Amino acid sequence: MSKPYAEVIGDPIAHSKSPAIHGFWLETLGIEADYRAAHVTPDGLAGYFSRRKEDPDWRGCNITIPHKQAALDHVEDRGELRASIGAINTVLRDEDGALIGTNTDAAGFYAPISGLDLEGAEVAVVGAGGAARAVLFALKRAGVAHVALFNRTPLKAAGLLAAFGLEGEALPIDTPLPPAALLVNASPLGMTGQPPLALDLDPLPDDAIVYDLVYAPLETDLLRAARERGLVTVDGLEMLIGQAAVAFELFFGRPAPRDGDAALREMLIR
Repeated sequence: MSKPYAEVIGDPIAHSKSPAIHGFWLETLGIEADYRAAHVTPDGLAGYFSRRKEDPDWRGCNITIPHKQAALDHVEDRGELRASIGAINTVLRDEDGALIGTNTDAAGFYAPISGLDLEGAEVAVVGAGGAARAVLFALKRAGVAHVALFNRTPLKAAGLLAAFGLEGEALPIDTPLPPAALLVNASPLGMTGQPPLALDLDPLPDDAIVYDLVYAPLETDLLRAARERGLVTVDGLEMLIGQAAVAFELFFGRPAPRDGDAALREMLIR
């Protein structure tokens, strides 16, 4: 007998920890369902959604690199995310069979730093892809004053700042950092199989926070350098687990059991 399932799609996908996270919660709650990883290339994205739409057991999917923007072309955008965040990381199918896109990244990103007062702060962000869009969306709502957005294509970064109505500047990645209160790596740089992210952290003040969305490896060179400087760090598992919890309830109809986060993190870093 088949079971309901959800999955995560991307290219590459082998590094994803999402199956382990959702599997942990499914087992904890005793839900008879599966969560899988599916390797989907850009050329196969349209066919993927077409096939899954006809599968009655499919509850939806999470989306990772490089599909967070392209997936918008294959789903309904009822939350007008194209005009706001400009990317999605979750798709679910409603009772009528329609595929609905949403984004849990912004909430997942902001949760670990929600206690900070970022009103009027200067922030530095690396990256201009789908994850960066969710970060900028959250930072705009947190009231930051200035964003230095670093990207290999500064023109693309400048377009993002304008799209989100953020004061700031778009800079090449090799530009020295400003004295930012918060540094966020929202790019794949530093991820296993990707080029390294080499930043000189000396310009950051001693009370700065360094937040790396990369989680494979969990201990990135950026976080290691930040800890060596005695800076507060936030690793990629924080956002990953936070955004997954929102998606889990959408897929399976029950809240993720967050009281088990310590055990979950221990399992994920083994």
